[in-house]
Amino acid sequence: MLGLGLIGGSLARRLARSHDVVGHDSDAATRQAAEEAGLGVAGSVAEAVAGRDLVVIATPLPAVGSVLAEVAAAGTPAILTDVASVKAPVLDAVRAAFAGGPRYVGGHPMAGTERSGFGASDPRLLDGAPWVLCLEDDTDLDAWLAVAGLVTGLGCRVVPCSAAGHDAAVARVSGLPHLLAAALALAGADGGPLALALAAGSFRDGTRVAGTRPELVAALCDANRSALASAFDATVARLAAAAEDLRSGGTVADLAAAGHGARQGWVALPIGGERSRVRTSDPGLRGALTRLGAAGGHVTAVSGGVLDCWAPVHRG
Repeated sequence: MLGLGLIGGSLARRLARSHDVVGHDSDAATRQAAEEAGLGVAGSVAEAVAGRDLVVIATPLPAVGSVLAEVAAAGTPAILTDVASVKAPVLDAVRAAFAGGPRYVGGHPMAGTERSGFGASDPRLLDGAPWVLCLEDDTDLDAWLAVAGLVTGLGCRVVPCSAAGHDAAVARVSGLPHLLAAALALAGADGGPLALALAAGSFRDGTRVAGTRPELVAALCDANRSALASAFDATVARLAAAAEDLRSGGTVADLAAAGHGARQGWVALPIGGERSRVRTSDPGLRGALTRLGAAGGHVTAVSGGVLDCWAPVHRG
């Protein structure tokens, strides 16, 4: 486990219950804290990856390139995955670092808090989380299935999709909410002491992720510029139309109703759905997994050469 912050530390602590885990972090204090928590800790990247069946990169995005170079210098790992919040840049970096490419499976657990660092890590953080595992045209399916088996064994739901598909979706449900939370926090502050004294649940909930370390938000957003800018433009257009309605004596009822419907649709998404089983030997497996993810479905288990799958039923 290379990187022992919030996600890497949580994952290492969870896996250590049933696997031989060795972690490394560039920060000496983090290494000491992880060791005191009972984790196996290596003093270098080379030591951490030596002889490992699986290498997980869990460093902040800006450090991924340099860590990949150290991993490559130590030798090509059997399987390489990561937990970065933006996938296309990591995929490009992996292809550049390894001649011919390792058996790489891009990953992103959709879990976290506004806190960071090993001190915030919690082995329960990942419970039930959707976990993207990227599936490109050249992804080694055996490697993908191995990582999927590990992830579902933790109780997580594996969502298959391409790196580009992941980045487009995450721009809307992760990057954009961070920017909107920051803007909302500033709007409250601009209202002065009275506004902040009156701020309650809606302001607290809407600004929660504005408590995230700014450099982490910048890394998340800057690495996904194009997709995030498109989502931002569409959202700003909606808000601008609402502002014009207010200025002209109109109403924001249509926006409120549409947003309410969208929220209710998201809340209801896990209700119902169809379960299916797909054999890992199926020659159409790659296509079936791609369609499953695009439909909002996921893999719940990998066992005995069979994938247990779930997909929502879309009505309307």
